[in-house]
Amino acid sequence: MTPFGEKMRKLRADRAITLKQMSTAIGVSSAYLSALEHGKRGRPGWHLIQRIIAYFNIIWDEAEEVTRLARISHPRITIDTSGLNPLATELANRLADDIGKLEPQTLNELLAVLSAKKQGGK
Repeated sequence: MTPFGEKMRKLRADRAITLKQMSTAIGVSSAYLSALEHGKRGRPGWHLIQRIIAYFNIIWDEAEEVTRLARISHPRITIDTSGLNPLATELANRLADDIGKLEPQTLNELLAVLSAKKQGGK
């Protein structure tokens, strides 16, 4: 499941909405919506995200969060390390090999390190 799929599932569960109800309302198949939630499809396009935001009638910060989650929810990514430090290539390959073996706590720690670097921390 992707972060976006997890958020959609929570939004539906909180409102007791089925996949079928939501898919009919936003104009996609329930199979597509299920695949999107489970990370079997690529990230949704901008127009679909907007329909989902409107469907759940969410605004401001939560709408921005849904958009952010969609942006980081591509289930199959490619990392181009050409021209970077060799350590970047090693890290990308190690992550590709080992990501399925990492515990949630370790994933949270790695995400925290990356977030701190992005925000200018150490």
